[in-house]
Order: sequence, then C-alpha cells, then structure tokens
Amino acid sequence: MTTMPNPRTPGAGLLKVLGVLFGATMVVSGTIGAGILRTPGDVAASLPHRGWYVGVWIAGGLYALCGAMTLAELGAMLPTSGGQYVFARRALGEYAGFVIGWTDWISSAAAVSASSIALGELSAVLWPQLPLSATAVAVITTLAFGAVHWVGVRSGDISTQVIGTLKVVTLLAVAVACFMATPLAASTRSTTFPAGLAMLGALVMAMQGVLYTYDGWTGLVYFSGEVRDPRHIPRAMALGVATVTLVYVALAAAFLHTLGIAGLAGEKFAARAAAVGLFGPVGDRIVSAVMALSFLGNVGAILMQTSRVPFAMSQDGLLPKGVSRVNRGGTPDISLLGSVGIALLLIVTGSFESVLALAAFFYVMQYGVSFTSLFVLRVREPNLPRPYRAIGYPVIPAIVLAGATAFVVGSFFGDTANTLRSVVVIALSYPLYRAVAWARTRRRA
Repeated sequence: MTTMPNPRTPGAGLLKVLGVLFGATMVVSGTIGAGILRTPGDVAASLPHRGWYVGVWIAGGLYALCGAMTLAELGAMLPTSGGQYVFARRALGEYAGFVIGWTDWISSAAAVSASSIALGELSAVLWPQLPLSATAVAVITTLAFGAVHWVGVRSGDISTQVIGTLKVVTLLAVAVACFMATPLAASTRSTTFPAGLAMLGALVMAMQGVLYTYDGWTGLVYFSGEVRDPRHIPRAMALGVATVTLVYVALAAAFLHTLGIAGLAGEKFAARAAAVGLFGPVGDRIVSAVMALSFLGNVGAILMQTSRVPFAMSQDGLLPKGVSRVNRGGTPDISLLGSVGIALLLIVTGSFESVLALAAFFYVMQYGVSFTSLFVLRVREPNLPRPYRAIGYPVIPAIVLAGATAFVVGSFFGDTANTLRSVVVIALSYPLYRAVAWARTRRRA
C-alpha cells in the first residue's frame, strides 16, 4: 500500500494543495466587482478623449501587474499564509505588523459585508417575488460561504475557480455583445478636454478611479503557505492580473463603442446605460445578473483570504493561541468564525459604510508598507532564498512605491476627513498593541 505524502505545512496545520489556477482565479474574484460596471463614466468625464480614456485603463493594468510582480517576491520568499501582515512584521517589526494585520482584517471584513449587502439589494431586482429582505440575503450569503470554507481549503479552491471562471466568461460575453451591436446615437452632451494643470488634476482623478477598480490583486499572497510550489505565486499573480486587465480594457472599450465618449462621460452606471440602450429592459436584468455574480465571487474570495490574517497574528502571539487552530480540512476555523462574525455584525448594523470609508486609505497604506518591506529585506536579508525576484528591481518596485505614496499623500487633500480618521485609528492602535504585548508577556511568565 502506497502512503500519500503529508501536504500539510509543517507546524501550521495548513494544507499545501493550492496551484496556479486557484491563484489566478483568486485574483480575478477578489478584484472584479461592480467598479468596472460603474467607474468608466467617471473616468470618461475626467478625460473625455478616446485615446486617453482607454490609455488609463491599460496604464492601471500595468501598475497592478508591476505591483503584483513586486509582492510576488515576498510571497515566494516568505511562504507563510497571512498576507501583507507577514511582510510588514518580518521587515519593519512587530508593531508595524500589528497595524497592518488588524486594519487589513477589519477592512477586508467590511469588503465582505459590502459585497453581501449589494448582492442582497440586487436580489430584489432579479427575483422580486423573493420573500427575503436585502439584509437577510446578505446574511445568508455570508453564512453560506463561511460553511463552504469551513469544510476545507479544497472546497474553497473549487468554488473560487468556478466563480472566477464564470466571471471572466460572462463579462467578456457582455463586451462582445456590445461590440457586435450597432452603437447608440451620439450624445449631444458637451465635453471639454482639460488643459494645463487641469489636465494633470483630471489624470490623477481618473487614475484614482481606475486603480481602486483594480484593487484586489494581492489576494494570493494571503495563501503563500498553502501553495504547492512558491514558484507558482508569481505565475498565478501575473495570469490573474493579465486576465483582469483584459476584461477591464475590453469592457471599457465596449462601453465607449456603444455610448461614445460624450454619452459615456458622467454616466453613473455605464454598463446599465449601454445594456438598456442596446437590449431594452432585458439588458437591465442581464447587467444585474452579471453584477450579482461579481459580488458572489467577491464574498467568497475575500472571506477566504480574510481568515488567514488573524490566523497568522495568532501564530505570532498577537491574538489568542486558539485563533490559529486549523481543522481537518485545512481551514483556520476559529479565525474564519471570527471573520464571519465581524462581517455579519457590520451587515446588521450598517456600520460597514464608515469602515469602508477608512478602508481605501488602509489598502493603499498596506501596499506602501509591503513595497517598502521588499527594499528592507533586500538589504537586511540578501541571502534569504528567493525562488522569484521582482522584475526590474529596484526601478519598478520604486515606481509602485512612489505611486502608493502619492495616493496616501493625495488622500489628505482629496478625502481629508476620512484620512484623518484613519490616522487616529492607527495612533490608537499603539496602546492596544502594548496591551497585547503585556498580556503575552504575562502568559509566558
């Protein structure tokens, strides 16, 4: 009788069973949401020129790809599940890791809540006879994916691959349908292309919308300790970001083909305007169904990755030891339970909106810290085995770090109130960290 090798990560209880396709579809599912169906109108309003409009979507994809290829070095070099918390703690110390870990955990749980609630609201459009409120649908959706992930990492792997693939096929089908149909009559809405300093401001506004739409490409690094071969990480992240870029550019160009730059500029829901204009009321239902599928993928992917953050923090003594427990299926079940609980609390209280307002700052801050960690570890630990090295180092990592830094600085001017709240939250984390460190010392005494 042949004995199967143990796929568990030594000392962690996690199963090393994930491959390239999981990684790519995790990036796809965690990234593609409603943004690409809504944001194109805002981008066209800022840059009402066909070439510039399409160009920023391509540029956004290139930035996301450069960022992914930068973080891939850290994920392959430090094959421990937990995401950006792992990088920050290793490079910048325990307190930096604590800040990144808990802000990532809470903001990701809020993203799960937001997608679940949006799915609940869409259910009334798709199934008006459904005898459930939007909140009830959101709760059921979150619990359902919690159950899927509780079973084990393999069930999460399968669901992520299936939904991610369906997302890509469905959205590309929408783009093809738009290109095959006759464009709508040209809009009489007037547009003026900005010049001088106004052009720079418009470009920044457009890129902000585009980059927020691309947000989510970090998904795979939360599972670095569960990937069969660390060399799969850069391959999967590159494939995932390239797929997202293909979908986004195709849809952005399809909406432009259908509505024209004047009709697209300022349109708050570009996908719905294009679909209804071409296919009437049926188009509205098609777009709603596509959105529902996108939100479904978001909930499943983000909930799965969210549970890896407290797991890693628990292993390092920053949360109770039981949080790092892993069940037979390879799921950190107590961590998952806590993540589901926070998401449900935000759903039923509606307070996720205030958390999401802070999340945008936290996400970009986390990217900046991770990019910085790459430079620190290259200097401090040059001999650490690196199955993959960031392409174009140090130039490309410096570019993505500069981009993240610029967005953090810009947020103080563009969204001052929420940015200051984020800074206060970070400042308040220090006494909390000291309390955690004190409690850990007491336990060891």
